[in-house]
Amino acid sequence: MGTDVPLAVALSWVEEAPEGPRAGYSREQFKHWNKGLDPADGCDTRKEVILSEAVDAPEVGSRCALSGGRWWSQYDQVWVTSASSLDVDHMVPLAEAWDSGAAAWSAARREAYANDQGAMNSLIAVSGSSNRSKADKDPAAWLPVPADRCTYAVDWVADKLRWELTADTAERDALTSLAETCPTSTVTYEQAAVL
Repeated sequence: MGTDVPLAVALSWVEEAPEGPRAGYSREQFKHWNKGLDPADGCDTRKEVILSEAVDAPEVGSRCALSGGRWWSQYDQVWVTSASSLDVDHMVPLAEAWDSGAAAWSAARREAYANDQGAMNSLIAVSGSSNRSKADKDPAAWLPVPADRCTYAVDWVADKLRWELTADTAERDALTSLAETCPTSTVTYEQAAVL
């Protein structure tokens, strides 16, 4: 476990390896969204994340229907005032996780990854447009607006370490450049349970 480790140091702990083949990948390999942390609340993981990240809480109706509320979309630094305009993004996208080690995981570990609410920003509510722009790209191919890049790099590295995922050379180079521009940024992470 790392606590307040400089970003450059934490990045050095991420194993470098070429990405595996994407053969066999589909989003269905990662069961999401499950019943969340509280199966009795009627909200799946996606809705629980949206509720937990609300700046102004929405009203929760039957079957976890959300109305009202307000959210800050970190990737593009905009306010969102409708839960239906939000996507819940996997910090390290499912396809990227698959390429970086998750292809060898058990189905239970992939489900735990896809629904991970045990770490800050493993899952993050952002505007649908910013999430679609990111898609399944790593930091070598996509970055959020400059104001969010240090936070994004910290969250990405923390997620890679939490789940023991590798990084390819281009990804590591992009993150190294970010670490140089974010000298005071630190990473805190806790390894996920092995399933």
